[in-house]
Amino acid sequence: MREKDILIDGFGRVQEEVHAALDDLDPDGLHHRPLPEANSPAWLIWHLTRVQDDHVADAFGLDQIWHTGGWQQRFALDLPPDDTGYGHSPAQVAKVRVASADLLTGYYDAVHEQTLGALRTLTAQDLDKIVDDRWDPPVTLGVRLVSVLSDDLQHAGQAAYVRGLVQNA
Repeated sequence: MREKDILIDGFGRVQEEVHAALDDLDPDGLHHRPLPEANSPAWLIWHLTRVQDDHVADAFGLDQIWHTGGWQQRFALDLPPDDTGYGHSPAQVAKVRVASADLLTGYYDAVHEQTLGALRTLTAQDLDKIVDDRWDPPVTLGVRLVSVLSDDLQHAGQAAYVRGLVQNA
């Protein structure tokens, strides 16, 4: 198995987990926060998708689907246009509200397709390319992709946990 195939498989698992975490959640479930400072499933999935969209687009020199696919307008959030949710306060988390899970899965699926397209072009040598020199050591493409994958799976798991709380309440 080649490196890119491992990454493609990993991001495919994220897609499965995103859909599973949102399955059968109504708007109340999507926005449920077990504590006032906690994140809702809607925020968690929106955030992981925004980060994947932002980081993959930046690493591969692509446009973010958030902007080019009309998702920013469809979500119509009271947040800055380039916001990814990083460092959000509880009040900002509360601003991420959607009418249905379909909006979240639609955006994730569009980002997923762009991610897969980018990953299919990878060579093993590409993974050593520096994509962010603001860190010491500088971040390679391989490290960035694994970081996004890890972050996505953690947030999808958190959304699934809150979904379980909602469905078993």
